[in-house]
Amino acid sequence: MDKRRMCPHCRAFITTDDSTCPYCGERVGPKAVELRDTGELIGGFIPQARFVTILLLVINGGLYLLSSTFPGGATNPAVLYVLGAKESEAIFQGHQWWRLVTAGFLHGGLTHILMNGWVLLDLGAQVEMVYGPARLIVLYVLTSITGFLLSAWWSSALSIGASAALFGFIGAMIALGVKNPSSVGRMIRGQYLRWALYGLAFGFIPGFHIDNAAHIGGLAGGFCLGYVAGIPAHSTYSKERLWQIAAGVCILVTLVSFYLVYLHFPRQTQ
Repeated sequence: MDKRRMCPHCRAFITTDDSTCPYCGERVGPKAVELRDTGELIGGFIPQARFVTILLLVINGGLYLLSSTFPGGATNPAVLYVLGAKESEAIFQGHQWWRLVTAGFLHGGLTHILMNGWVLLDLGAQVEMVYGPARLIVLYVLTSITGFLLSAWWSSALSIGASAALFGFIGAMIALGVKNPSSVGRMIRGQYLRWALYGLAFGFIPGFHIDNAAHIGGLAGGFCLGYVAGIPAHSTYSKERLWQIAAGVCILVTLVSFYLVYLHFPRQTQ
């Protein structure tokens, strides 16, 4: 049974055994906020999702449906390329750096979008609850960039998917566990380290064509961001404003990136 929960006063991680928060000194009792929301979906398999997590899921799903309308659908490499997939020559020689962002929203087939969507709904809700919506947006965009940048350096193969950012979320949670010296911190660190190891090990299974370089780049980027990010409950107003501005910049970068996809989209000649 997961014994983690959050103090309702300072939102630090504590356990169900704590009657007094070791961080703020307030009495918490048995009704302190659990780490996972009590309202759960689909028989308890998915924690109550939050707004930005759902928004990211909708964007990813919408772009998958869009790619499916082209000849060959979402499994056609030519379709994925024109929609903004990571491709090393286009990035390094063609200076199409926006592909490092757009690749993180594209998926190559129904299984791909369903698997990443399930993990995003589960893991994203946890990260958004801990780090807040502004940091979640920054994590998603920047770890997509770090993931696909390493991927582009490592391999020239076409690559797409939200999993670079998902590994970024895992990296951020590992950083949270590293910074938290309590038993709860050790539990968090251990849990997400296992997630990272299982995910990377899965990438070595032949036949799945998984981009482990993107996963490692996302994981490293997420750990670095998580280590410096802090959480909203322990932050100041000015720092939160900076994270909100950073999130706005990331949204703008994403919109500009997809606008560049539109500008580079091949036009039929008559």
